[in-house]
Amino acid sequence: MADQVRILGTGQLLTLARRLEAAGGLRLRNNMTRRIRRAAEPLQRDLQRAIRTVQLPGTGGSRGGGRSPTTRPLRATLAGGIRISVRQGANPGARVWMDKSRLPRDLKNMPWVIDTGRVRHPVFGNRSRWATQWARPSGWWSRTVRAGTPRMTAEMERVRDDVRRDLE
Repeated sequence: MADQVRILGTGQLLTLARRLEAAGGLRLRNNMTRRIRRAAEPLQRDLQRAIRTVQLPGTGGSRGGGRSPTTRPLRATLAGGIRISVRQGANPGARVWMDKSRLPRDLKNMPWVIDTGRVRHPVFGNRSRWATQWARPSGWWSRTVRAGTPRMTAEMERVRDDVRRDLE
């Protein structure tokens, strides 16, 4: 699974960035940056929605379920780690990624574990008893990225064309 999505119009965005710098158009550059960020926001929202709706049903043990040993909500914590970066200069573009620094230490790999569909963990921290939970649907990151990338790419091309038109 790719841990980030990068939309880079390598040659064309780079040429535009250089022309913007040469033109000294701070307003144009800020406008381009804002529009690139807006192009990536729907994918970020879709990824956040996808992780919030993933189901992790219990194994159905004889004692039934129980309260979580932690007070933090898992899905909301993971959704809060999805970020957007917009770059200018030598390598302009947008990146949607999972910021591990925003996740608690014990959840750093959880987004990718859930994406595979199988979550194996100790029962209430007891390392001699383990449980397996199946994420439904699996592939929350990879499926959403696959579905959202064409829309994001098309919007980036529209931004590039508009900025190019403004420079002429």
